[in-house]
Amino acid sequence: MKIVLFGATGNIGKVILDEALARGHAVTAIVRDPTRVATRHAALTVVQGDVSSPTSFAAFLPGADAAIASLNDHAEPANVPKQAAGLLDALSSAGVRRFAWVGGAGSLEVAPGVRVIDDAHFPAEWKPSANAQIEALAVFRASKADIDWTYVSPAAVIAPGERTGSYRMGADQLLVDAEGNSRISTADFAIGVLDRLEKGDAAKKRVTFAY
Repeated sequence: MKIVLFGATGNIGKVILDEALARGHAVTAIVRDPTRVATRHAALTVVQGDVSSPTSFAAFLPGADAAIASLNDHAEPANVPKQAAGLLDALSSAGVRRFAWVGGAGSLEVAPGVRVIDDAHFPAEWKPSANAQIEALAVFRASKADIDWTYVSPAAVIAPGERTGSYRMGADQLLVDAEGNSRISTADFAIGVLDRLEKGDAAKKRVTFAY
């Protein structure tokens, strides 16, 4: 596939980039600072652009089969749902058929009507970003854009680690293991994201991955 990737320099985005290239996909990475992309590959094109300014990357969308966005704006979290809406419009207008958005875990349910973010121990400093991703999920669910989007929530804990090639997939509930832990490595999370784009089996749905 030809994939357009937004957020290729982030902790998760750079792992998704490497996974996509390893699978033989051609990737166009849209980044604000191309010098921050350390990966070098014959199938990688790096383009300077700003996700908040569709005119800066619109020319690189036609012909792409899919797009992935792994974005987070800690300085201005309110930008995140706006970016989601802008990308939905820009990608659908360009004829891109599939779109995976890396969201947050805060909106996952731990009990009926109770979300991860509702826990009294949820760190206060994480709440602005978590709420922004909750708003982004609402943008996706309300969108009428002609594109098969998938909103992907990680486990409660996502961190660098082994690429095992194994994960479980869920929907709106937080996945935990036998000990009650919810975790996944960035490498295995990236596998889940690329699997969904290749299989096209989670159109217009939120999914989550964990061990």
